[in-house]
Amino acid sequence: MLKLITFLSQGDARVGVVRGGRMWPLDDVLSANASKHDMVTVIRDWDAIRKSLKLESPGLELTDIELQAPIPRPSGAIMCIGKNYRDHVKEMDKWKTAPALSAQDVPKNPIVFTKAPQSVIGPGAAIKYPHGLSSQVDYEAELAVIIGKPGRAIKRENALEHVFGYTILNDVTARDLQKRHQQWFIGKSCDTFCPMGPWIVPATEINGEDLRIQCWINDELRQDGRTSDMIFPIPELIETISAGITLQTGDIIATGTPSGVGSGFDPPKHLLPGDKIRIAIENIGELLNTVE
Repeated sequence: MLKLITFLSQGDARVGVVRGGRMWPLDDVLSANASKHDMVTVIRDWDAIRKSLKLESPGLELTDIELQAPIPRPSGAIMCIGKNYRDHVKEMDKWKTAPALSAQDVPKNPIVFTKAPQSVIGPGAAIKYPHGLSSQVDYEAELAVIIGKPGRAIKRENALEHVFGYTILNDVTARDLQKRHQQWFIGKSCDTFCPMGPWIVPATEINGEDLRIQCWINDELRQDGRTSDMIFPIPELIETISAGITLQTGDIIATGTPSGVGSGFDPPKHLLPGDKIRIAIENIGELLNTVE
């Protein structure tokens, strides 16, 4: 299985190819016309690049490099989906008096919001606790879709043709800011509130529509679900967003989180400085970050 990473080399961000636990800097293994590539360029030209790869040298150990987010500073949109798992809808609406989740509680259409690109950090990077700004910092383990082929008004039956690959995203949220401002952008976009990585797995390698997604806080399993449980599956999300917005290469869609977020517990289990967050998605890998 091939995976794509962004890593630091002498202060510069470079793209690498991972296979079998080894890594090759992309520009070192192209058979011809080697030049500097960023991740969006690689995604755009991936069909040609993959045919030119020559992974003949021993490569490097992953432990010898410093991973960044696969797309360290997205130039396109980071679009996120709210309340896309029924159990998560139920836990976030637990204050209601209804004994069970009703049809009125489940969104009839995808709830879409965005995160600021400067909120993105990579594997191992610290989530900065916003002292004096928020005291209700939460985690949300999510599968992120990376758009490869641009398009507008994409029909759901063709939607997966526009997906380049998948990665892991933690939609960190300041719940009190989210409630205070009556919208989600500020509470979702604090600096370091979008850990992402450790790499992108091309869609040709895995089925993103049925993957197990889990999250541990300090080794306590909090979230455990499957992407097949989404209320609005990936093709429907792409159809909805692209109806009036042209999706571009490198755009990111975070597809929502299963139940088990900190705010869903009684009493809540919000993040605190020193907490360790580990998110695992089947056939992709693990994303680890610490709050400081």
